Amino acid sequence: MCALLHIAALRCPAQTTNSSATGTVQAPVFPKGERAPAQNFTGTVWVKSLVANDSTFQCVVGNVAFEPGARTNWHRHPTGQILLVTDGVGYYQEKGQPKRLIRKGDVVQAPPGVEHWHGASPTQPMTHIAIVPNTEKGVASWLQPVTDQQYRGANTNPESSGKP
Repeated sequence: MCALLHIAALRCPAQTTNSSATGTVQAPVFPKGERAPAQNFTGTVWVKSLVANDSTFQCVVGNVAFEPGARTNWHRHPTGQILLVTDGVGYYQEKGQPKRLIRKGDVVQAPPGVEHWHGASPTQPMTHIAIVPNTEKGVASWLQPVTDQQYRGANTNPESSGKP
């Protein structure tokens, strides 16, 4: 079995990489997708649907790429949301709680019905996979934009802080 997996891996094309003056950067795992609707986001955000809502799986999964400074509006999900940070540095905040720094490899669980927002740091992009389960109960309620003051609020500095 291991030999078959090894042979299969050898036959698969290598992931594309791009060279830059600062080193080698891997290409994104998923395509950038379409520009996210401006009424729900501040800044430039790209969304690629990976799993569409249906009656079998009853979940929505999407790849969301935030350019530096971009963020969601405040919003909530009736059944919660899971974020898998796949690249970059950003923030996650629940209403009434401190803003948290999130980085590649972090997993965030937004509790059901809790107002929150998430987005990139001011200087670095951030990409995550967003999962909304049990969509038969609803997907999202979009609320007001996150103000610049809320976004810049205390608690984290991505360039000098460690993991949340």
